[in-house]
Amino acid sequence: MPGHEHRLRPRGLCRGAALTWVFGCVLATAAATGSLPRDPAPAPGPPARAVSSTVAPVDRAEIEEAAAEAAADGKSVKDAAEEVVSRSGDRWSAVYDEREYEEFEQALDGSYTGVGLSARRTAHGDVTVSRVQPGGPASRAGIREGDLLRTVDGRPVARRPVAEVVALLRGDGTRAREGSRVVLGLVRDGRRWTEALERARLSTDAVSVSSLGGERPPAVLVKVAAFTKGAGAEVRDAVREAPAGAGILLDLRANSGGLVSEAVAAASAFLDGGLVATYDVRGDQRALYAEPDGDTERPVVVLVDGGTMSAAELLTGALQDRGRAVTVGSPTFGKGSVQMPSRLPGGSVAELTVGHYRTPAGRNVDGRGITPDLVVGERAQQRAETVLSGLGGGS
Repeated sequence: MPGHEHRLRPRGLCRGAALTWVFGCVLATAAATGSLPRDPAPAPGPPARAVSSTVAPVDRAEIEEAAAEAAADGKSVKDAAEEVVSRSGDRWSAVYDEREYEEFEQALDGSYTGVGLSARRTAHGDVTVSRVQPGGPASRAGIREGDLLRTVDGRPVARRPVAEVVALLRGDGTRAREGSRVVLGLVRDGRRWTEALERARLSTDAVSVSSLGGERPPAVLVKVAAFTKGAGAEVRDAVREAPAGAGILLDLRANSGGLVSEAVAAASAFLDGGLVATYDVRGDQRALYAEPDGDTERPVVVLVDGGTMSAAELLTGALQDRGRAVTVGSPTFGKGSVQMPSRLPGGSVAELTVGHYRTPAGRNVDGRGITPDLVVGERAQQRAETVLSGLGGGS
């Protein structure tokens, strides 16, 4: 299985759309992650991902037996495997055909098929555009941050979970391919209009860095859109290159996960070794540790919301439990399950729930999320900047 990284990945509502959550609410791709490779030998810091603690894990032997019988009878292996998964009630386990899983792996490398926008829910319950990727289909169509999203392909989105909205933006099956169309209903300053976009193959900059405020030294904003390959090193570089004494505002809003190894690498930027998380694989307890020599002095505030999930929650929980950061925003999503991929006949891949992870203090995130130290709704970033300034980190 490629990658040998753990991935924390909420799939949930994105059936057949393996990418809708890799960047979750970010960039309207398709499937947040956190999966394990094939049964790894127990060892500190292996690659992992996040299970519903209220649902029994899918029996791997049962799904492999169903797949083998389907292959022998000339039936769809994927359909047979999905039937077993659906009976289990575990919404995080997933089955992909070979093409879908290839796209899923590409997304973890930082590419995806989509329209290039992020969506998030406001305190009033509306779904708005929170980010537009430069050069993407949404950007070329003139869609802006702050535009209200009313419909996707004629379907109202006001009462849908953001995860489901992202799934609609991403599409399913042939509708998720490069060149396929999606029609958005939008509102800006009272004007309503529709925009037809063609999905495109896009690459994403998972980490962006900017300065905050005019104080000297200024605080540094590090926004992590997803934990794709290399994101952890980019966070470490941003912290190392920040001016002496400058605080760090780590923005994990709308970050729905990615590779656990990258989240651990990001944690290593702020910790001098030590525990990041524990997890189990079918009852076998394992642990993830930070690398030594991180920056343990400069002030850190972590900004989160309901779109912060999976690997991003793992990082948030580690910094909160270790007393390394003040967390600000709204409670996180609560996806703390661990999946492991298994090859099935014909090239399909079943990613099955095998356990769950816990924060250094032993908290189970799944179904609960993480409550920030300071819970705020609107103007969360402004409040976070104020907190960071009070810690002596500028802004």
